Amino acid sequence: KLKFKCPFCRQHVQANDKADEMMMKRIEANDPEAMNQKGKQQYNKGDYSSAFGYLTRATGLGNVEAHYGLAGMYLDGDGVEKDEKKEIHHFEEAAIGGHPTA
Repeated sequence: KLKFKCPFCRQHVQANDKADEMMMKRIEANDPEAMNQKGKQQYNKGDYSSAFGYLTRATGLGNVEAHYGLAGMYLDGDGVEKDEKKEIHHFEEAAIGGHPTA
């Protein structure tokens, strides 16, 4: 089996269940990148409510990528009511933070 390293703690991981467990530990430790990754994961599964929660927590801790993700959710109305003001706010925060496509 191929091993890969956890992007948060750099330890070798063999199974996705172990990676999810490690990610949840990082989320409990208030790691904004872990929250952003979990939010993206939930979004891709179609669980927009959970994605919104993780991305919102990550933005509160200054994660630029999470701002970009929330802007997209407000733009498309995925799990939230379309809101141009909130969309623009999150795109601006992402741009100010250096997001390359915001």
